[in-house]
Amino acid sequence: MSDDEFPQPDRIDGAPHPRETTQLIGQDAARDAFLAAYGSDRLHHGWLITGPKGVGKATLAWQIARFLIATPPAQDDGMFGAPPGPINLEIDPQHPVARRMMAGSEPSLFVLKRPYDEKLKRLKQDITVDEVRKLKGFFALSAADGGHRVVIVDSADEMNVNAANALLKLLEEPPKDTTLLLISHQPSRLLPTIRSRCRELRLAPLAPDQVAIALTEAGQDGSQAAALSTLAGGSVGGAITLLMLDGVRLYADLVRLFATCPNMDRGHALKLADSAAGRTNADRFDLMLTLIDLFLSRVARTGAAMPPVPATDTEPAVLAKLASGPHAARHWATLQQELSARARHGRAVNLDPSALILDMVLKIDQTAAKLAAQQGAA
Repeated sequence: MSDDEFPQPDRIDGAPHPRETTQLIGQDAARDAFLAAYGSDRLHHGWLITGPKGVGKATLAWQIARFLIATPPAQDDGMFGAPPGPINLEIDPQHPVARRMMAGSEPSLFVLKRPYDEKLKRLKQDITVDEVRKLKGFFALSAADGGHRVVIVDSADEMNVNAANALLKLLEEPPKDTTLLLISHQPSRLLPTIRSRCRELRLAPLAPDQVAIALTEAGQDGSQAAALSTLAGGSVGGAITLLMLDGVRLYADLVRLFATCPNMDRGHALKLADSAAGRTNADRFDLMLTLIDLFLSRVARTGAAMPPVPATDTEPAVLAKLASGPHAARHWATLQQELSARARHGRAVNLDPSALILDMVLKIDQTAAKLAAQQGAA
């Protein structure tokens, strides 16, 4: 069975694999920073590509890898000096390296990612030290022509402790003509020694118009880009997930429910909670937890006089009703932390999804009632 027949931890459902994405949207600063280092002959051996999920980190890593492997070293032309450095990372799709990478058969590239457990028929939870040890064979056999070798780690956040320590040794004593590209959504979770041995390329969230372009490039409908970008925090990957699960409509349904607070519409709450029950609705359950957490964050920001860009037409009025000022903002921020912890615990112990969602929305209703009572007594 080929690698592509297994679930891919480095691919978002509904989107092409990063190796198939030829255009990097909205990340010119990071691309130019890498090219400046390359052109000045100060190419670091370790690069930490950071930023929120779904903003193009893996796409950039694959573009850099393709560029490094396919581009021969610059030659000094004597009295005229070396030619100007490249201004982009583009490689002709028909170049042998590009074609091999598209086919997953480039010998000078190694992608370190969570492996598939054939016994349990699922992806492992971590990148294990055994996967890192495979790099020894890679360095022994690849780049027989003396060219550049590249390792993509997607994502470095998923390495367990032993794997992280094994990779650290490579960063401390990197093989010749080798570049390691570490993708990280949460770099603060990495070993400080790993971070200190890499140069960081930080990618920013995308603007709504950039999300629309990226969605179209990925073969998705970009007509809801403004709402998708707001809810996904400028993440194309997050926007695609929302699209696949009808997330804009789900968030609008949550807003309608919370508009009835205090004295929440219990029938509506029960119907919403029941829609997340069962194994077939596991993705909807996860998304609902994410959107509830996002709603609480947006309520708190509204109370702190930092209202977010509206995601629905009715949302601003609902947020203003629930959070009239800093006092309310503190209550909502505290509740967000409490419910986030409860959601993590509920997932860990496999609580009934419907019961967990219902409990969370009822706690939101209780907080709204408490704040309304305090405001009435003031």
